[in-house]
Amino acid sequence: MSRLEILRFALRGLAANKLRSFLTTLGILIGVAAVILLVAFGEGASQSIQKSIQRLGANTLTVSASFAGGGIGGPVGVGSSRQGNGPRTQARQLTLDDAKALADPEQVPSARSVSPVVSTGSATAVRDGASHTISQLVGTYPSYFEAMNKPVETGSYFVNDDVLAARKVMVIGKTVADELFGTTSPVGEQVSVSGVPFTVIGVLKTSGSSGFGFQDADDVAIVPLPAVQQSLTGFGALSSIVVQATGSDTTTSAQNEVTAVLNQRHGITPTGSADYRILNQATLQETVSSTVGIFTSLLGAVAAISLLVGGIGITNIMLVTVTERTREIGIRKAIGAPRSAILGQFLLEATVLSLLGGLTGVAIAFVGTRFTIAGIEPVLVPSSIVLALGVSVGIGLFFGGYPANRAAKLRPIEALRHE
Repeated sequence: MSRLEILRFALRGLAANKLRSFLTTLGILIGVAAVILLVAFGEGASQSIQKSIQRLGANTLTVSASFAGGGIGGPVGVGSSRQGNGPRTQARQLTLDDAKALADPEQVPSARSVSPVVSTGSATAVRDGASHTISQLVGTYPSYFEAMNKPVETGSYFVNDDVLAARKVMVIGKTVADELFGTTSPVGEQVSVSGVPFTVIGVLKTSGSSGFGFQDADDVAIVPLPAVQQSLTGFGALSSIVVQATGSDTTTSAQNEVTAVLNQRHGITPTGSADYRILNQATLQETVSSTVGIFTSLLGAVAAISLLVGGIGITNIMLVTVTERTREIGIRKAIGAPRSAILGQFLLEATVLSLLGGLTGVAIAFVGTRFTIAGIEPVLVPSSIVLALGVSVGIGLFFGGYPANRAAKLRPIEALRHE
């Protein structure tokens, strides 16, 4: 028999039991769609988190106090650096002198800029009767805008002269602008923060927030460091120090240099524990990417179980099909159909079923990735489509092999006697 005839017999067999064929493909369909969608969800989550990290600056280091009660509290977390496991030395807060030492190009040559930061946390801003609680009020230097990737959309950011003169000027995020000014341009207008008047000189470009619970990055106000110290916080400890490396390839060098300077200034011995932490954005991004990659692989592996279940379903259905068509197999073999033709027909039927289920699953997954899931926009990964389709075809060949081989081994006389 020619291959075309074998294909014709296979398609005729499938068409004879449309409902059964549909139910057989359903397991493969669900498995393929689940694999592609879960991988797309994991990839979307990874990209969302990485974008949130990149908003903070890809080549920045954030130094914050690591002891209880030290400073107003800066960001800590993954990628932090602590020295040793010995007894803790006398804890020191981060000061403006520390920031000035880190800005010394002879001591930290890998640093492009150093920005001392004082954060008040939330602060209530009032303007013409409208009020809004700003999530974060930051006092810092102009270099902070570049280091933390906060470009200005309208107006301008403050400059060094504003810092030296302690001018009460403010650059606000999009959320603050919308809440206090609506559609009116805020540039040049005054805002009162805890009773202290500030003049808005710029509005930041929209940063957005993550679907994983990150705070709204646009709900922020940035003012010159001396202005916030004089009016709101006092001249105490810094919340953190942001160090921008000269490039992504020098971030590790900058971290080592910052560590050496602060260890010397804070009297940290080789056996002591540091009273500060260094958050390396590059390290954080690598760690998150690795973690999310493992998470995505686990999701794909769990979804692949449904493909296995679909394969078992193909085996069961094909065994039933072989049993029902035993007399047909006997007649075909009696009139000269070779074993290879019978084997090829049933293998082809199983493969077509799994391929149809796979293609339908791909179509459903493609539609599914057009929707946002739990605040995450799934990102279709082409390799997952190829892999899922390849596995579905492989499952058809593998799980259809036993029923097809059983059909091919039937002796004509026994098949013809089958009731």
